[in-house]
Amino acid sequence: MTSTPPLREAARAIVLDDQDRVLLLRYDENGGFWATPGGSLEDEDKGDHSAAVLRELGEELGIDEKEVELGDQLAERSKDHLVGGREVRQVEKYFLARIPAAAVDPARASQPDNIREHRWWPLAELNTTADTVYPLGLADLVTGVLEHGAPVRPVVLAG
Repeated sequence: MTSTPPLREAARAIVLDDQDRVLLLRYDENGGFWATPGGSLEDEDKGDHSAAVLRELGEELGIDEKEVELGDQLAERSKDHLVGGREVRQVEKYFLARIPAAAVDPARASQPDNIREHRWWPLAELNTTADTVYPLGLADLVTGVLEHGAPVRPVVLAG
């Protein structure tokens, strides 16, 4: 009998600047990849994914929450993977966040984790990169949001 891994709720931000570039973070593990900022909900978030997104942006990138224009939930994704050597079922909710590029200040980050670098990606580059980017389908999601606005219901993304 296969058991379901424990649930780990997470909140992530799809961060755009005033030029509609997408902010991604680079990690070296698992062959290297780029991902949106965010992380698991903490007790102080009390199940509030929006609060978790703002907290994570501060912890990972030193962004003051007053600089963030937090929008609607755009998507969600569920994926089983290892966290700290333990298998979990991570359920992530993705929120649109707009910030000025200058608001990113890694020197103020309190928990930069294993982030190797951050980079603003023009959508054309994100569409054509050979690098691994999570979540899968991010470029298409951002294109749709820019052309049509936020979806009525969050889009379900592939693992």
